[in-house]
Amino acid sequence: MKQSKLNFGTPSGRSAAVDSRLSRRTVLRGAGVAMTLPWMESIPVWGSETVVGGSPTDAPKRFAAVFMGCGINSDHWWAKGSGEQMELGKSLAPMEPIKHKMNFITGLFNENATDVGIHPGQTGNILSGASLQRGAELRGDISMDQVLANHFQDQTVVPSLVLGCEQPVTGYHETNFSMAYSSHISWQNKTSPVPMEVYPSLAFDALFDNQGSRRNESILDRVREDAKSLALRVSRSDRAKLDEYLNSVREVEKRAASMRTAREKAQERANDRGKELARMPRPDDGLPEDIRDHMRLMCDIVALGFQTDKSRVATLLLNRDLSGLFYPFLDVKSTHHSASHRDKSDEYERISRYYCSQYAYLAKKLDSMPEGDSTVLDNSCLLFISSMWSGNAHDSSKVPVLLTGGLRGTLETGRVLDYVGKDDDDRRLCSMYLSIMDRMDVKQDRFGDSDRRLAGL
Repeated sequence: MKQSKLNFGTPSGRSAAVDSRLSRRTVLRGAGVAMTLPWMESIPVWGSETVVGGSPTDAPKRFAAVFMGCGINSDHWWAKGSGEQMELGKSLAPMEPIKHKMNFITGLFNENATDVGIHPGQTGNILSGASLQRGAELRGDISMDQVLANHFQDQTVVPSLVLGCEQPVTGYHETNFSMAYSSHISWQNKTSPVPMEVYPSLAFDALFDNQGSRRNESILDRVREDAKSLALRVSRSDRAKLDEYLNSVREVEKRAASMRTAREKAQERANDRGKELARMPRPDDGLPEDIRDHMRLMCDIVALGFQTDKSRVATLLLNRDLSGLFYPFLDVKSTHHSASHRDKSDEYERISRYYCSQYAYLAKKLDSMPEGDSTVLDNSCLLFISSMWSGNAHDSSKVPVLLTGGLRGTLETGRVLDYVGKDDDDRRLCSMYLSIMDRMDVKQDRFGDSDRRLAGL
């Protein structure tokens, strides 16, 4: 991760006194590690001593985008009805327990991703709506997650988590677009993607400021005394919440530690062979061979980042466009990209449902984290999106979109929103992004190809 995106000192614009107050109340410290805590009723945080109805009045709003390349199985990607009575297509079945907190949206499109050929030109601007440039020089624009990250950079230690589960690729597609567009959805400016972290151990270390020679020691062991002291000063319910949180971190830490060892051995192999680690195949590159372990751990890291307010913005690229991932556990023999060319097959339906299950896992994880009378999910907006509707036709005239979470009561949920047949100006993805940014108190006159908000959202 690029240093400009990770600041482990006192964030600029925040006074030392304020930082000290927050540190005393929300951080466990040990040798070479800082561990931020979730919201607790007996430790007011986020600048307000006032709690209304058992909930923090200014709980942070968060945004995360979860990306799947190459589209979905459209025969089974549907919803109808509303609230608890909403009916879901087969591929959306993982969302059943939480459908009342979801909005199913269809018909939105990204105009600058149409009529540009296939794959890279349909992916690199999925969060920016920018017109992409062909050839050697990258040219697009800042993505909406980074607009939000820039807004919150003085309020959080990690302005944005930019994570992925598949290595970026280099070179050029037959359409003469750089493959960098296929590999990144988060862009810090017109010419540069945000460096994406694909190693769970490094993402975990960054989240907890776990650095230096003691990095391989348990962070929980190092903050043990601080945790014991805090447990004596909080309410009984907060002690239970603290124990639950520490156990959750322990479970994630153990999984990250085993992956850290794999990465270190892979780096040694790469050095011995004179190869670049990122160019080695999985699992020789130190990434988990079973992508289920990889994706689940990355989701857990996003959830911990949001729960502790270490970060309020995240992107998780579950797979890149033109993905080469395999799914033996789904009884699918083809790679993801090859399977997408038979996007209405039973095999690709299983793939679509699997990716929905990863999104559902993260949503349910956030919904299990209380913040007063609400949950972290209730104060968040979680986006699921793909680069196209049909992988066989490479059709990006509309894209699959799910939004889950209520952004602290500013976003109504449990709805099916259909923009199919609307005028192009009334169904732009960037209009949705403007609406989301409004609700996160980040006002923009214009973003990407739109200067209007999405009607009906």
